[in-house]
Formats: sequence, structure tokens, C-alpha cells
Amino acid sequence: MKNKNVGWLIVGISIFIFIIIFAFNIGLRDIVDQTCTHGSTCSMYSTISLQTWISVAIAFLVLVIGLFLVFSKENERIVVKKIRPYGKLEIKKFDRKSLEKLDDEEKKIMNLILENRGSMFQSYIVEKTGFNKVKTTRILDSLEAQGLVERRRRGMTNIVLLKKSE
Repeated sequence: MKNKNVGWLIVGISIFIFIIIFAFNIGLRDIVDQTCTHGSTCSMYSTISLQTWISVAIAFLVLVIGLFLVFSKENERIVVKKIRPYGKLEIKKFDRKSLEKLDDEEKKIMNLILENRGSMFQSYIVEKTGFNKVKTTRILDSLEAQGLVERRRRGMTNIVLLKKSE
């Protein structure tokens, strides 16, 4: 549920609490009027007043919380931007036979890059393969030396690009 809806619900509940407080207050005063023989100097009147003010303060606090939620700013949406392949990279021209001579870990990374249309962040490769950063870097070094991939610096990470076979 959104904050605004929850806020309106809490405001409604606090108004309902106010109604209950005043209804009980009227009922208690009627009972005290009928049972207390001291008249307006009866000590029960001060007790009723104290309990009423405490109850009103609590209901007011609930009302303020509800109003805060109604008028507070909604949470911002987080937008994740997907990267596009760098340049006009065509995976169809990639020679898949060159994957046969790779070991299993290199094949895993190459297949992951191929599935992601030929480019992806190095940190995403680490995340998807489960290899640690050092191992991923070493495998990418080997693939780069074989001329299969290229790494380009993008901020604090690298983007790994599949090279076209010629």
C-alpha cells in the first residue's frame, strides 16, 4: 500500500478514536453525576479530565502520524539502465568454433557475453558466474590475449565487449 493510503487510513482511525473518547467521556460524566454525592467537588471529575486529556493526546499523536504519511513525499523509483552493445556489434559474425578450444571457465564467460548481445559489465560477469574478481580478471585477460574480447574502462568498472571474428 502506498504511504498516502496508509496515512488516510490512520487519519480515519484517529478520528474514530476521538469519537470513542468523547462518547466514553460523556458516559463517565453521567455515571459520576448519578453516583457521586459531593457534586462538582467530587474527585472523580478530575480523574475523568486527566484520562480524557491523556487519551486525546494519544489520539492527536496518531492523527499527526497519519497526516505526516499523507503529505510525505513518495519513495523515489530506482531506474536501472541496461547497457546496449558498444557500437554496431554483430554476434552472428562471431566464429563459435573458436569456443571449442577454450576451457570450461572461459566458455562459461564467453557464453554469458554472447547471451547478453556481446557486451556486459565485468562486475555483472563476476555476479553471474560466481567467480571472484581476481579469477574473472585472469580469465578475461586470457580471452583478451586470444583476441576474443576487449575491455574498456567505464567509470569504476570495465565493459567487456565481444570482438568480431574476421
